Amino acid sequence: MTLHRASRVALALAFVAAPAVAGAQAFGLNEIGSCALARGFAATAQPCDDASSIYWNPGALPATQGFSFYGGAAVIKIDGSFTQDTTFNEYEGDVPTQYVPHAFLNYRGRGRLAYGIGLYVHFGLTSQWGDEFPGRFAAKKAALKTLYVQPNVAFQLTDNWSVGGGPIYGHSSVELVQAVDLAGVPTSPTGPTFGQLGIPLRTEFARARVKGSANGYGFALGVRGKLTPVWQVGLRFLSQVTFRYDDADATFEPRPTGLVLAPGNPFNVPAGTPVDALVASQFATGGALAPQKASTVIRHPAQVQAGFAYTGWEGTTLSFDYAYVGWRSFETLPITFSGGAPSRTLVESYGNTSSLRVGLEHRTTRGLALRGGFAAGTAAAPPETVTPLLPEMDRGYGMLGVGLPVMGRYAIDAAYAHVFTGGRRGRIDERPTGSTSTQALALNSGWYSLSANVFSLSLKASF
Repeated sequence: MTLHRASRVALALAFVAAPAVAGAQAFGLNEIGSCALARGFAATAQPCDDASSIYWNPGALPATQGFSFYGGAAVIKIDGSFTQDTTFNEYEGDVPTQYVPHAFLNYRGRGRLAYGIGLYVHFGLTSQWGDEFPGRFAAKKAALKTLYVQPNVAFQLTDNWSVGGGPIYGHSSVELVQAVDLAGVPTSPTGPTFGQLGIPLRTEFARARVKGSANGYGFALGVRGKLTPVWQVGLRFLSQVTFRYDDADATFEPRPTGLVLAPGNPFNVPAGTPVDALVASQFATGGALAPQKASTVIRHPAQVQAGFAYTGWEGTTLSFDYAYVGWRSFETLPITFSGGAPSRTLVESYGNTSSLRVGLEHRTTRGLALRGGFAAGTAAAPPETVTPLLPEMDRGYGMLGVGLPVMGRYAIDAAYAHVFTGGRRGRIDERPTGSTSTQALALNSGWYSLSANVFSLSLKASF
């Protein structure tokens, strides 16, 4: 018997999941700053009056001189499920609550320059399913977290126009977990599979885990201007950032099956021999399921956001933004293994996405800010790539928020957003190597539902 092929397949499928984590729109985080979140992410032409403008428009200068700080976190709770066509069984997702931090510091002197730095998580979240979910053999867990550090310089060109930008350093970590099915494992290089000998499909005998980290570099640019005294315009560009996971750790955890071999089995061992004992040596040093290394490349896509803002009503800002994200960079993904596993190229066929964003803010004479917004975006994944890793679908946001001034130099911003979708058909089985899009689409076997609630709190300080 050999499990060498099984280890190669399991490791390949587990690490292949990585681009979907980064490439799925639901893993692209815009929850950066409570004010901008409450305004529907429409903050390019007229950013919030805080240091988060470093992200939302690097070309915008602070309204007042001196230092300004803005920091906080978003709390994201995702609810998801899969309903199977054949059994009508519903499997709930098991995603932990996520805490996404952000922090910005900006300084403007008496001249035309402003300097700042921002730290924020731009890609992240976790997709995770329970032990009974039949799709765990495609993806049990996929967790990605990418922290961006963005120094920034903004320059006032004229009274009405300013530009800015700076480099980006990114640190990304990824963890991927996948069940390994014994039924698909060959008993020998030329022999039948365990499934052909009667082992039931979806018999988990191992759990593959891949963990790695990488660094990447890019840049951000922005421009902001006044078209008239009451109309502002803004444009923001964030470059693609490439992360090369060259030394990821791949490990395999044995999972007891409780199965025994029947009389006259092809391994010539006594009847009643536990299957777990038969495969145990494969997890030891030198075995096919011993720890290995893997590498791949994940590209966080480039994006452009442009918008207009109207400030003709006293104390009120109405903003309209359009965002375009280049997810097409995930057309294919090469996978390379260092432990003898075969290299391969995965076809993802992601498409670029568009989002529309509308935000409203009204400030009272006492400085209280009331905010609301709406955003809607298209899905990056085609119908044949809606999987347990991320059942990605078109989505919308509804937002509300408030800003409370405290002791003059401080303010507290709070926001709530609900993410809603219409659901989408998808699959729980892996797409065979070399299959066409039509063949992959035929694997769709159920209905994914997805929603989320987001709470965000930020502190603003000027000094």
